[in-house]
Amino acid sequence: MSPTRLKSTDPVDIPGWTWQPFLEDAIKAMNSLNIESYPVKEEFLFKQDQTGSKAKPVTVTTATWACKTEKFRQVRAACVSAGGAASVLNFVINPLARFDLPFFGGDLVTLPAGHLLALDLQPADKSDESHTQPVWDRLLPLFEHWRSKLPDGGPIPDEAQPFFSPGFLWTRLPLGEEGDHLIETVVRPAFNEYLKLYLELAATAQPVSDSRRDHLLAGQRRYTDYRAEKDPARGMLTRFHGGEWTEEYIHTVLFDL
Repeated sequence: MSPTRLKSTDPVDIPGWTWQPFLEDAIKAMNSLNIESYPVKEEFLFKQDQTGSKAKPVTVTTATWACKTEKFRQVRAACVSAGGAASVLNFVINPLARFDLPFFGGDLVTLPAGHLLALDLQPADKSDESHTQPVWDRLLPLFEHWRSKLPDGGPIPDEAQPFFSPGFLWTRLPLGEEGDHLIETVVRPAFNEYLKLYLELAATAQPVSDSRRDHLLAGQRRYTDYRAEKDPARGMLTRFHGGEWTEEYIHTVLFDL
């Protein structure tokens, strides 16, 4: 990959990056949607730095893939590869508030202690049954199927509960052959099924009234404000690329609403 990519929809190709097949699956699933490039500053499209010790330096690559469509305000993938220190794909679809849709969220993280993997269709307003129930009626059967094949990831903080659905698929897997096998045979097909359902919901979504749009937009802002404030990648990105770059990346790319 060249040091600078000209468009946010240019391919991400990072040698040795664990999650390349997942991003390729997602882009392939969206190819029929007439995607357009999403504006991302050049310095956030592709960045490389060094981590580790002077004796054993490790190259860190952070790349961004992003697009928009008729119904999605922003679709973006944050891709981090740092050898054994970290490998991350954070893939989020932000719908336009004119359509009554949740967010799609896929967080796939490999750290020295293991894999942390999460999938969800996240509500803009969890208390609004007209927003959530049609989604959860279709999501929960998928969740139950894939949850039975994975260890539970453990509890999530109470303050985070409003931002996750009952179909939040969350697991921790060990490094090595066992974890790799589950990623390929369970996590990857689960990722693709969650995304397929999301795109089906989007395909049938119709524009809502102005008052409904304003309600959904307020919920979306609560979600993105929370995610920007509590982003668990902040410490890692700061270590890799510095605090100033990281804060601007979080607030102007990852959660820019």
